[in-house]
Amino acid sequence: MTLLPHLFNGLTLGLLFALVALGFMLIVGVMETINLAHGSLFALGMYAALAVIAPRLGWLPEWQAAYLSLPAGTRYAIALFVAPILVGLFGLLLELCLRRTYGRDPLYGLLLTFGAALVIEEAIRLVWGSTEKQLPLPEALSGALLVGDLIYSRYRLFACGFSIVAIVALWLFLEKTPYGAIIKAGAHDSEMVRALGINLARLRAAVFALGVALAALAGVVMAPIWGIRPQVGVDAVVPAFLVIVLGGVGSLWGAVSAGLLVGMVVGLSGAFASEWSMLSMYLLFIAVVTFRARGLFGRKSVLDN
Repeated sequence: MTLLPHLFNGLTLGLLFALVALGFMLIVGVMETINLAHGSLFALGMYAALAVIAPRLGWLPEWQAAYLSLPAGTRYAIALFVAPILVGLFGLLLELCLRRTYGRDPLYGLLLTFGAALVIEEAIRLVWGSTEKQLPLPEALSGALLVGDLIYSRYRLFACGFSIVAIVALWLFLEKTPYGAIIKAGAHDSEMVRALGINLARLRAAVFALGVALAALAGVVMAPIWGIRPQVGVDAVVPAFLVIVLGGVGSLWGAVSAGLLVGMVVGLSGAFASEWSMLSMYLLFIAVVTFRARGLFGRKSVLDN
């Protein structure tokens, strides 16, 4: 039995876990708030993409017919761009609610985001129902690709490449732009950022929107792999939290490395015992944290590299 397909699937899964975790890490770093609604926003990104690709505009039948006549690839590309923006705007509303918890016991923020997660999940059920749905894919990304004697999913190849591009783009934004420098400074010392004349409220709002937009982006890419269902966010937020702690709350590339490690472990364990595939990442987490409590690349600042 060749392990290459399982390794490739693990690589794809690990990169997507890392993308979700990086959005989570941005929020934790700047806002010092654990966003328990992150998984629900991940799921909301899936449904937003579904609404963009196959809208139900009963009151505008001509517009709907014209839009649906566009090539499937064009509509999918629009969904990749629009869905994270829509979820990011929704994240701004959630951040406005969170402002009353800043400077207070962290439990207030945890309870608020937990409640928001429940509300979002139930709202999804009301609008789209509880049955699992599938995201329509363009023909170019469907089917399989034969490489030698092995068969690979075209969509997983796309998901792998897209995740790499998104992660590198985020790194370039944080490292090479003045806005990224402000975000990193906010992760080190938010009060110093305020003292320098930077509007801390706007910074927190922008970072929260960016973090949830990354979660939504990962949701759009993950939708054809995992399927779309209201409770899918739980399957994403728990691994994301493990990835942050495993990589070390202090390194962006640590989170990426931990995501890849988790993905590989899940992929390889699934090759030999599928029932152990998800359990394996928890065993990995326990093993690493037992010997290195700060994770593999733990540092003092969430975004310090």
